[in-house]
Amino acid sequence: MINEKLEKAFNEQINAEFYSEYLYLSMYAYFERMNLQGFKTWMDVQRQEERAHAMGLFQYLQERGGKVVLDRIEQPKTDWRTPLEVFEDVLKHEQLVTSKINALTDVADEVKDRAAVSFLDWYIKEQVEEESNVSNVLKTLKLICDDKQCLYMLDKELGTRTFTAPVIG
Repeated sequence: MINEKLEKAFNEQINAEFYSEYLYLSMYAYFERMNLQGFKTWMDVQRQEERAHAMGLFQYLQERGGKVVLDRIEQPKTDWRTPLEVFEDVLKHEQLVTSKINALTDVADEVKDRAAVSFLDWYIKEQVEEESNVSNVLKTLKLICDDKQCLYMLDKELGTRTFTAPVIG
C-alpha cells in the first residue's frame, strides 16, 4: 500500500500531466488555424506523450494500491502571436513540469518509498529530454526570426516527428 501523502502527490502529478495534454491540444488547434501542419504534428506527438506520462503514473498508483482521483482540468491558453511565443510557453511549461516531478520525487524520498523513487527516475530523465527538444526548436525559431521561407522549412521538418509509446518505469 502506498503512503497517503505520496498518493496525494501522485494524483496531483497525474492531473498536471493531463493538463499538459490539454495545453498541447490547444497549441495543436492554434497551429491548425495558422495552417502550420508540421508544428501541429509536433504538438500532437507532444500531446500523446503527455497522455502516456499521465497513464504511466495512473497505472503505477493503481498497482501500488492507491486511489486515482481525477480533478478538474483548467482551461489552457488558446491564442499566441507567433510560433516563437508558443514555444517560449512550451519551455516554461516543461520547466514547471520538471519542478513538479522533482517535488513528487522529494515526497517519495521523504516517505522512504524506494520503489516510487526508482519509478520516478524515468520521468526525471524524460524531462531532461523534453526541455532539450523544446530548447532546440526555440533556438531555431529565434535564429530564423520572421523569415517565412525558413519557417516553412522548419514546419516541414517538425512534421516528420512521430509518436512512439514510451516504456515507462
